[in-house]
Amino acid sequence: MKLLVIHTGGTIGMVQTAAGYAPAEGVIEAALHSIGVPKVKLLPLLPLIDSAQITPADWSRIAQAIADNHSDYNGFIVTHGTDTLAFTAAALCFALAGLRRPVILTGSMRILSHPQSDALLNLSGALKAVETAQPGVWVQFAGQLLHGARLRKTDSTALDAFTASPGTMPPRQTSPTLRLTPYLPAEIGILSMAPGQSEAMLCHALMTLDAVVLRVFGTGTIPDSPALRKALAHAQSKATPIIAVSQCPEGGVSLGSYAAGNLLVETGVIDGGDMTPEAAYAKLSHVLSLPKPKRNAALSRNLCGEISV
Repeated sequence: MKLLVIHTGGTIGMVQTAAGYAPAEGVIEAALHSIGVPKVKLLPLLPLIDSAQITPADWSRIAQAIADNHSDYNGFIVTHGTDTLAFTAAALCFALAGLRRPVILTGSMRILSHPQSDALLNLSGALKAVETAQPGVWVQFAGQLLHGARLRKTDSTALDAFTASPGTMPPRQTSPTLRLTPYLPAEIGILSMAPGQSEAMLCHALMTLDAVVLRVFGTGTIPDSPALRKALAHAQSKATPIIAVSQCPEGGVSLGSYAAGNLLVETGVIDGGDMTPEAAYAKLSHVLSLPKPKRNAALSRNLCGEISV
């Protein structure tokens, strides 16, 4: 089985430096050598980075590497930092339609040289998972194979740092052939509601950004003030896509359940259901990279299992 390991950086490929942990060349090479897996080719995406530095342009680089090599390999493993792993996993689900191969993302919470490192466990787990996983974008971490469009990082230090709610669709977009949609530059923000927070900041963002993920209270409530009403109406008049997701990790939103959420319904905010903020952000990035006539249809569809129902 021919496998391609695409290495982007992250803790799994870091060493201790005077300034703290930082990516270094040769770390993943040593890990693969110690595991002793044949027929594995390594493709480092230089420069290696901490995943805090990743951008949609990097999502496109990873997706392009998979697309360019799709016919030549039976599966792909992407080594990645954990801080933004959920964003990248969702982004690859949206960017690559018609995948015929499994793509397994993995990383580690501790560097390879740490005495209790999880790096080799996760890397070897990904190498095993890619042999049996269905086509799509998955995350192998701490012994679990997780849905790429349903992923959350729920712990900043524990080795089992990720969870993913069950999905009703596999983590891939359907297409008769492999189709790559690179990410285009866009001004997208994640705005989170808080009692008494600056309405001036919220309104400025809603009136100027290209798209917004709105993290609302509970099942979908926000303060109904004249300023917010005006800003949301302005965004609606500009056809600015806004996806509402819940601040609660479970349950999702159901816009219109409470009168305090009617403003969202009236101004055309999209009900994100139980979509994660990471998936909502990646979906907006993807939609804004599509031709304008295709955007509304993509926003209204469950593209790759990002919503469970």
